[in-house]
Amino acid sequence: MSVPLPEGVLAFAARGPAWATWVDRLPRLVDDVLAEWELTLDGQPTHGWTALVVPVRDRDGTPAALKLVCPGLPGEDEEEHEALALQRISGDGAVRLLRADPTRRLLLLERLHPTDLTDVWDLEACEIVAGLYARIHLPAPPQLRPLTFYVERWTDRLAALPRSAPLPHRLVEQAVSLGRAFVDDPASLGTMIHTDLHYENVLAADREPWLMIDPKPLDGDPHYEVAPLLWNRWEELAGDVRGGVRRRFHATIDAAGLDEDRARDWVVVRMLHNALWTLEDPATDEDWLTQCITLAKAVQD
Repeated sequence: MSVPLPEGVLAFAARGPAWATWVDRLPRLVDDVLAEWELTLDGQPTHGWTALVVPVRDRDGTPAALKLVCPGLPGEDEEEHEALALQRISGDGAVRLLRADPTRRLLLLERLHPTDLTDVWDLEACEIVAGLYARIHLPAPPQLRPLTFYVERWTDRLAALPRSAPLPHRLVEQAVSLGRAFVDDPASLGTMIHTDLHYENVLAADREPWLMIDPKPLDGDPHYEVAPLLWNRWEELAGDVRGGVRRRFHATIDAAGLDEDRARDWVVVRMLHNALWTLEDPATDEDWLTQCITLAKAVQD
């Protein structure tokens, strides 16, 4: 009997033909993998933004999680090298990879708890994430795409925005200058970075209190990692956005031993790139655009 797909996974089909095809094939794929890998269902499936996660047990009864990821477009697949990153980290600060089939985008993972850092005091949560950086930031394997490749493209697009774009021109010029400097800086490469390490991507575990999940690895700079901790849980900063952003920023860089100026510059670059993508989206999210600008100012005013 095929595993019932969560409503959220069924909704993936509305994203386009490739998604619809994958969702249609998913029940059969789950059945096939359960049989091939000698796994049994052990609970209700859940999902993330691009994947179905099925609780299972292996032939010895050990709990695990089967993750099935929708393949992305060639050259734009953020999670293409998730298995490679987890294999390289080998469970040191991260969920343990038990088995993988990269061709079919299948991962069998150590079972973690559903509790994440969302309900932990934000400054403590920032320190927890910062404490994981040194453990997961290893020399980048050659398969990873360079962060600077993307930064160069995004910065050129940012520079091409008209002066009439609804962004402070001073911030645009600053982000363009910083982005181009980072592209030319050898220190912007050499380290395997997660790129999306925020509160929901750190889960409670049995063998350690907290472990990282869901890397979208690139060959980059550890200072690039800070920004997601600032823009997530945004509503909690109401009433003192500038102070709250700066407290999170300093808690993170102090715990991780990062260079303050370099981390701040990457935050500015990332937030202006986020703003760029928002403007390029036909359904521009004005609230998110305002948040990007506010955050870029808050780390440096």
